[in-house]
Amino acid sequence: MRITSKGQVTVPLEVREKMGLFPDTEVEFKIAGNKVWLTKSETRSRRGRNLVERLRGRATVKMSTDEIMSLTRKRAPRGNPGR
Repeated sequence: MRITSKGQVTVPLEVREKMGLFPDTEVEFKIAGNKVWLTKSETRSRRGRNLVERLRGRATVKMSTDEIMSLTRKRAPRGNPGR
């Protein structure tokens, strides 16, 4: 198996399935002597939290939480299930 010019390597499907390495799974690299170990990260991803932090304060509509929830709970008119 070769490393690409971008430093990428494909983890074989059978290894990913056996170890539960699904898309967006966080992994860590550990070095021990002249060996590198790839392990499934035990810490939870902060990706979602980081996204929320970046978006905080960017809303342009001044609505209360109750007003927003009211909009999301409105039912679609009969005959227009997609709306």
